[in-house]
Amino acid sequence: MPGGVTTMTATALTIAGSDSGGGAGIQADLKTFSALGVFGCSAITATTAQNTRGVTRAEPVSPGMTAAQIAAVLSDIDIHAVKIGMLANAEIAEEVATALAGYDGPVVLDPVMVAKSGDALLADDAVEALLLHLLPRADLLTPNLPEAARLLGVTPATTPEDVEAQGRALCDLGAKAVLMKGGHAEGDTCVDQLVSNDPTVTFTAPRIATRNTHGTGCTLSAAIAAELAKGASLPGAVRTAQAWLHDAIRNADRLAIGSGHGPVHHFHALWT
Repeated sequence: MPGGVTTMTATALTIAGSDSGGGAGIQADLKTFSALGVFGCSAITATTAQNTRGVTRAEPVSPGMTAAQIAAVLSDIDIHAVKIGMLANAEIAEEVATALAGYDGPVVLDPVMVAKSGDALLADDAVEALLLHLLPRADLLTPNLPEAARLLGVTPATTPEDVEAQGRALCDLGAKAVLMKGGHAEGDTCVDQLVSNDPTVTFTAPRIATRNTHGTGCTLSAAIAAELAKGASLPGAVRTAQAWLHDAIRNADRLAIGSGHGPVHHFHALWT
């Protein structure tokens, strides 16, 4: 701008599937980036026909299309963080890994496997591809307890000690750090553990009684990526993202969207 001062614009790229209902996937990620003051770019891996009640159809994009989107963004825009969500199949997982080979910024990998409705979003053969090609590229892996168990081929952890042990096992497979999300555990408090080579950091938040939690996993990983894009440390990014998501869930019932699991309120701090 003539006569103005140019400052750096924090940017983030989400690589994920599209949710036609707007509560998860690419749509949730871009809302999260915007709500947290980060310019969002996207590369779509799959399209889904879904709403608050479930997924009725899902199709991966054509071969090479996800890589073309990533290349187009990275060749022109300085991306400060990448979030990876739904990958659909093994071919797309490998495609994403190859497309990011020259990218040296932080990568947050959310191993999206099942929708809130229970519908599968990741083919069985894609799990091995994710572990082989993308896990070593992840600065942070953000599985919930069932996802962590599936990646490891074990039963879900039920104690804090087992949760930490599974997080360390995932680090041993290549992830630099793992945020073990405790939302599926029992109790009145949600406990997440950030496991890495440093001492484990525990984050807690009161469990909120609401059915409007569609897209919480996508939203949390996108929020962490947004904070990393702004220069936060990993523990700081997780702490800020979790607190912001807690407020988004706490305000979810202010929205009246659909008849199933509604979305969290991404713009709770902006809408009156």
